[in-house]
Amino acid sequence: MAVIRLITLFLIFFLTLPAPLPVKAQQDKDEPYVGVNIGTDVTNLLPPAQLVSFLQQQKVSRIRLYDADPDILKALSKTKIRVIISVPNNQILGIGSSNTTAANWINRNVATYYPDTLITFISVGDEVLTTVPSIMSMLMPAIESLYSALVSSNLHNQIKISTPHAANVILDPFPPSQAYFNETFSPVIEQLLPFLSRTKSPLMMNMYPYYVFMENKGVVPLDNSLFKPLTPAKEMVDPNTLLHYTNVLDAMIDSAYSSMKNLNVTDVIVLVTETGWPSKGDSKEPYATIDNADTYNSNLIKHILDRSGTPFHPEVTSSVYIYELFNEDLRSSPISEANWGLFYANSTPVYLLHVSGSGEFLANDTTNQTYCVAMDGVDGKTLQSALDWACGPGRANCSEIQPGESCYLPNNVKNHASYAFDSYYEKNGRSAGSCDFKGVAMITTTDPIRS
Repeated sequence: MAVIRLITLFLIFFLTLPAPLPVKAQQDKDEPYVGVNIGTDVTNLLPPAQLVSFLQQQKVSRIRLYDADPDILKALSKTKIRVIISVPNNQILGIGSSNTTAANWINRNVATYYPDTLITFISVGDEVLTTVPSIMSMLMPAIESLYSALVSSNLHNQIKISTPHAANVILDPFPPSQAYFNETFSPVIEQLLPFLSRTKSPLMMNMYPYYVFMENKGVVPLDNSLFKPLTPAKEMVDPNTLLHYTNVLDAMIDSAYSSMKNLNVTDVIVLVTETGWPSKGDSKEPYATIDNADTYNSNLIKHILDRSGTPFHPEVTSSVYIYELFNEDLRSSPISEANWGLFYANSTPVYLLHVSGSGEFLANDTTNQTYCVAMDGVDGKTLQSALDWACGPGRANCSEIQPGESCYLPNNVKNHASYAFDSYYEKNGRSAGSCDFKGVAMITTTDPIRS
């Protein structure tokens, strides 16, 4: 998840470039969709069978794995969940050096499971050009060898191959019409794009408006980064095309289309393999909050499923994969690295997405039936402190947990804290940010009074 450099120009020129050529709908005849990434740096990750059951409950039909975990692939068999599997960066050298190794990889990780398990894409590495440039020269040989192995298995029409890039492979991304690929990576990009065009595969991009905003506070409005409505004066305007951008992600996607157009490639679709917003950060990340994460991901889902395209290519809406399903609590600092998930490892939501009217995706949208309760495993002293604040300065209604009242029993701090937390949560309109209490509370769909 690399930070991109955003150079903002708001000068309005009077020269308009020709209208962009339509992008051919190549890689998928389906409607645009929203999937999720599943990282595994998680304490007590759900066992594969339970994980798949959870995905089905949440109406998640598209996932991306960072490897080709055999147990997860087996558990996905006979379901309707479509999966991107990945070649880890540390396997690229071996695959790129040997057609036999590539063929074995396809046989072991694809042919063994397909079509019972609906593998749709193979992502070769992750952000290779920017994170492990030492193996950059082997990326295309690995991709070509894997593709040849797919052809040999007669799976090349059903399963596509690409490689995800960090957003900073593109320089000068705003205005989008002036964006271009970093020439350092030309030896790979100039081979990759014709391959993607020829095989009808997408350009995979990891795009994070969060990082754009953090690197450009005061220039990029927060509302623009979160898909919030803007006044015309706050919209970003491309001075060359006079196209208006109401959100950062669309501008990032169009910078990729412009970069490809500069290399005479106009028929490859952008697939956003990672995007999201962290729900918690350290003192240097004050905008990593539950409210902002909820707003970004909720509005992202609506934006994609509305099929509105981008200003440069309104006829094509990129599909996206949210980073990520679970908080990866085993990740190292900064704090935000462990807090990109929609759910905790125990499958309770970090926050409740507001996506009503956008289909059944992510069934945790139960906005009218949510409660705030004390988390399990918190020590009594910490809970008591939070309870005292809720009933005192927080002005929660704690009358029913007094001795002799209806919710006094069971008489323990966890029960009383859950009641007080939920009172405060309800009083504050059930907004995601009102259920935290310094990290000891969580949102649930189970009524603490009836449970």
